[in-house]
Amino acid sequence: MATTWIEKLRSAQKTCLLQDGRKKVHFTFSDGGEMAEEYDVRTDELLVRKWRKKLNNSFATKQTSEQWEYEIGEQLAPRNLESAGLIESLSNPIFVRKDSSTAFIGRVRNLPFPIETYMVTVDEDKKNIVIRTTNKKYYKKFDIPDMLRAQIPLDQNSISVAHANNTLIVSVSNTSYIIVFILRTHIQTIH
Repeated sequence: MATTWIEKLRSAQKTCLLQDGRKKVHFTFSDGGEMAEEYDVRTDELLVRKWRKKLNNSFATKQTSEQWEYEIGEQLAPRNLESAGLIESLSNPIFVRKDSSTAFIGRVRNLPFPIETYMVTVDEDKKNIVIRTTNKKYYKKFDIPDMLRAQIPLDQNSISVAHANNTLIVSVSNTSYIIVFILRTHIQTIH
């Protein structure tokens, strides 16, 4: 699957531009799907990866077909109540993935409980990470698509948890194989 992913990236139509200190790369795949990545120009760190899949559904509206799904990073534009309709409270927990060169990092903002309250486990059957609280106030499952694409299983021993400033930080350390895979993919796509 890892080589299939690299081949899919190679065959995609790519557009790259520099804007606001970011290198922005847009991929259009043969199935009509799109992926956009943004890198910091100075550090070459991946800041945003978002997807937009082509909908073959007759019920798809223009608004749903134009929405991006964020895999890494988050949408920075302010939310407008008039265009979005109802929006969730800003005090609700917000999950954002932000990776570093050594770890995949999931951050959950607006979680005020002490660190002893959180249980972070690996669900090996479903290949995802489960965050739950002992007081049953929060539950979240998330996967790491980079590891799924490279077919690398999650390991409970590679997970570390920290809590500061009402933010739970779940880090999954990168194995040397995934680092090489990411670098190879990065070199293949934007250089």
